[in-house]
Amino acid sequence: MSFSPASVVETLPLSPRLRRISLHIDDPETLAIPAGDDCAVGVFFDPTTPDAGRTYSVRRHTGDRIDLDIVLHTGGRGSAWAQTATAGDRVGLDHARAWYRRPSGITRQLLVTDLAGLPATARIVEETPPAVATTVIIEAADHHDLDYLPAGPGVTVVPSLGTGNGATPSRLPDLLREADLPEPGYCWFAGEAAASRAVRKYVRGRGWTIDQYDINGYWRFDSTAWDTRFAVVGDEAVAVYQRAIAAGKGEKVALEEFDDALEQVGL
Repeated sequence: MSFSPASVVETLPLSPRLRRISLHIDDPETLAIPAGDDCAVGVFFDPTTPDAGRTYSVRRHTGDRIDLDIVLHTGGRGSAWAQTATAGDRVGLDHARAWYRRPSGITRQLLVTDLAGLPATARIVEETPPAVATTVIIEAADHHDLDYLPAGPGVTVVPSLGTGNGATPSRLPDLLREADLPEPGYCWFAGEAAASRAVRKYVRGRGWTIDQYDINGYWRFDSTAWDTRFAVVGDEAVAVYQRAIAAGKGEKVALEEFDDALEQVGL
């Protein structure tokens, strides 16, 4: 794997659960960070080894510098790195990509997220034109997480404090069902994978077309058990994805068919 090397410039605590890590990218043109409001990069903590990395949303991007606002939690290599990183530390970056694609002309959107998607949600809110009415449905720990979100005209926040985020089952699918689903509208979701599946089923059941939503599982509850099961039965789902790509269906459709295949094999 070929990395884009980067150096930690500074770190800044933002709240009890968020820490900003600012990075200088050696060669930003090679990394090619996309312009999407929820763009993200893979961060590999040893830039000389293709070690397992973590993906983080880019909160701000200016030239050769990016800010990563990282949600801290108990355990996990990424959280440990965010809490101990200091200026001068080196990392490798790769897999720059983005998912948020609100269609032109849509003036009402729903942003549905838990803590994992909080930094991306904040950037989307910050960069969305005031003419677009935005409802943020968020599972957060407490008011500190809500205070992190930028305020703005036309922005409504619907919070659920203390739910989801690995502590309890997610309420995000239920909260979305209780919300006013705008038509025409757009829905962006970032949160736990099982909740993302329920949300996708709901908006599809309401007749929304694939261009009206971008729904992403940012993390998975009990991922170790899931990985073990996937190693046994996942080949069938991978084959479904590969056939969809070979048929020219596009990445987004292929991923949906992949997820449907995962559900069929009990994942």
